[in-house]
Amino acid sequence: MSAGQRGALGWRASWRIARRDLHAGFRGLRLLLVCLFLGVATLATIGSLTASITAELSSRGRVLLGGDVEVAMTQRQASAAEYAALAQLGAVSDTIRTRAMARRAAPAPGAPDAVLTELKGVDTRYPLYGSLMLAAGRYAPLTADAALIGRPLAERLLLNPGDRIRYGEAEFRVAGIIADEPDRVGEGFTLGPVAIVSLAGLARTGLLQPGALYETKYRIRLSPGITPQEATDRLKARFPAAGWEYKDRDRAAPGAVRFFERMGQFLSLIGLAALVIAGIGVSNGVASYLAQKRGSIATLKILGATSGDISRIYLLQIGAATALAVAAGLLVGALLPVAFVNLARDLLPVAPGMGVYPLPLATSAAYGVLIALAFALPPLARARTHPAAAQLRSGVEGARIDRRSVGLVVVAGALVVALALATAREPLFAAAVLGAVAAVLLVLLGIGALVRRLAARVPRPRRPLLRLAIANLHRPGAQTVALVIALGLALTLFVTLAAIQTSLDAEISRAVPERAPSQFVLDIPAESRERFAAVVKREAPEAKLNIVPSLRGTITAYGKQRVADLATLPEGAWFLRGERGVTYADTLPQGSELTAGQWWPKNYDGPPLVSLDRDAARILDLRVGDTLTVSILGREIEARIASLRQVNWDTMGFNYVLVFSPNTLAGAPHSLTSTVDIDPGHEGAVSRALLAAFPSASIIAVSEVLGQVRTILDQMATAILLSASVAILAGIAVLIGAIAAARQARTYDSVILKTLGATRRQILAAQALEYALLALMLAALALALGTLAAWYVITGVFEFRWAPDWVAILATLGAGALLTLGIGLLGSLPVLSVRPAQALRRL
Repeated sequence: MSAGQRGALGWRASWRIARRDLHAGFRGLRLLLVCLFLGVATLATIGSLTASITAELSSRGRVLLGGDVEVAMTQRQASAAEYAALAQLGAVSDTIRTRAMARRAAPAPGAPDAVLTELKGVDTRYPLYGSLMLAAGRYAPLTADAALIGRPLAERLLLNPGDRIRYGEAEFRVAGIIADEPDRVGEGFTLGPVAIVSLAGLARTGLLQPGALYETKYRIRLSPGITPQEATDRLKARFPAAGWEYKDRDRAAPGAVRFFERMGQFLSLIGLAALVIAGIGVSNGVASYLAQKRGSIATLKILGATSGDISRIYLLQIGAATALAVAAGLLVGALLPVAFVNLARDLLPVAPGMGVYPLPLATSAAYGVLIALAFALPPLARARTHPAAAQLRSGVEGARIDRRSVGLVVVAGALVVALALATAREPLFAAAVLGAVAAVLLVLLGIGALVRRLAARVPRPRRPLLRLAIANLHRPGAQTVALVIALGLALTLFVTLAAIQTSLDAEISRAVPERAPSQFVLDIPAESRERFAAVVKREAPEAKLNIVPSLRGTITAYGKQRVADLATLPEGAWFLRGERGVTYADTLPQGSELTAGQWWPKNYDGPPLVSLDRDAARILDLRVGDTLTVSILGREIEARIASLRQVNWDTMGFNYVLVFSPNTLAGAPHSLTSTVDIDPGHEGAVSRALLAAFPSASIIAVSEVLGQVRTILDQMATAILLSASVAILAGIAVLIGAIAAARQARTYDSVILKTLGATRRQILAAQALEYALLALMLAALALALGTLAAWYVITGVFEFRWAPDWVAILATLGAGALLTLGIGLLGSLPVLSVRPAQALRRL
């Protein structure tokens, strides 16, 4: 090729050369394929699953909500004027929901005395949308003596259709077993199985006493021409102080949507971190591949190919492998959620249908391409800038990356960060996670460089194997930095997962039961405080009781700001979302510490005062002396903040954001709630005595609550484990890539050592010592970084107490070190099988 023809290769000619040189099985680029496939498949799976669930929740809004608009209130029903205003908007369906104890009318061997349930009374229009499905037969409006029960309740009380069940003062015939309750997700979190009766049947129970804790929901099927927003605006304007909670068909299950979106974002960030880690494997894989192609690159340059031609040829090969890996990852990411939905159908709030969700797939593909570009460019730049003579010599150190490559890498990295922040629900949280990952990688990069420099300066040991192991850490072409990153990441992830799992187990198994009462008792008549205490003490004299008044209220304004006028709620202001429990007290409640202001004197009879949780005051920027407006039983009460409290939420007692002075609420209809701390052997006797004395009371066993909490946390921990496992696999791929990148240099060393008389066992022992030295040096760092990451997840994400099992963590760290050491040695075995004569002929 003449000088005038230099640089004449275009993209088409470059592709012909690239295609001829590219092995059909992508030999040499398989590590790139594996790394990108793992990362893209993880991101696509998480994104598709999150999108499918949230899309299903949105598309079935009318059915999940039970109407176009829902108006909810607690401890009361709508007045005649309020109901008339609702009816003007369209057809109205009335439901009342409360917690109540279900009992068999006739005892049965093996059945418990009573089971806490969610009892729902419905009118004849229920459901406005969707269908209430029964296990046998069709649903028809219920008579006053009929009840439908969920299968879990039927199994626990050993009930069949035709049997009789008791609620409060009324007895019901089981008319059927519920197969599908259309508005189940829209009802929110429940503590027990469901049962449905008519409104007339609910009235027969005597459960709806003044002050009882129940929730009334009015679902409206809007008349043509009225939009949900218009209907809500009309009601808010007409009843501004009602304290109602509104939902519409576009946000039928906001809690479920919020949970899945946030969990999806958290897992996606873990997946993105795994893809970034895999990018190091991509870099090692490309470096190893280009090292194998040095002869071809040198030949092309001798024949006149320019640096640009070399870039195009091998960029096309890497691009083909990237396209295949990304496509395979997207295919798995689109199909795997379908399999997951079929396996975990009972664990999901809705069963998403089959579908392809372009946005998460496109986002995952963009991440994969950008990561491949960012990590493939540096080794490609070294191949492009090395002269032909240098390419023909083995073991050459890499040259500096040219400015163009550095610029492209920076642009690709910036695009990854920008994409992550643009698609994040909480950009600050996403930025913190990405920053933490970048910081860990930089720390490991610095440690790798430091280890290499120190290894070159330490005195040479007398033992040959140890001297050889240390020399391998700083020799030309050594992959020490990549090995440090791979081993450090893998060990750090092992420690993180072990610390998270053991701390969660400790929180649920040990810490919570030590603090928690045995039972919660709800809906105790306000005038029966002394009688209630007497019943409990008769059955369990050692019982400890904490009895408090209980009401429900909605914060409608703070300072001069109306909550309804806020475009978005302040970050962390969960207590502004709907109704919350409120109480009143003469003295500072148990589990609280006064941090500012003063408690009101006993028998205070002045203007309304309230004590506010300190964290809530900080979020709302409120201080002692400011005002707070709360709607209770449809009446707005403006109170001055008299004090701030530190609430110890982890005591599992009665912890209220708002505590009022007694003169503010003592005259309002309300009931009492109580915690009962007794010996487990007395729980059954106390429950039976309380239900006999107070048929309308509900008893919540703390063990059942903890069981549900454990199930939820186990599911979340499993999701984190699965996502983090991809990061571990990526770290292992990085380790394999580092070994592959150094294979030619290690092959040369192995051949020389064999020629000089070294055995395979001695060569393998030297490499084992090398990996062992790195693992020992990185163990302390991995322990520190892993525990720091786990501490943040436990205290920041789960908001639990930090209580890891250090023995288990150290054992996991040791096992992880042995695993990575074994993988490193397995990756070195092909080097030992090379025959000296064959290797020397290739040099």
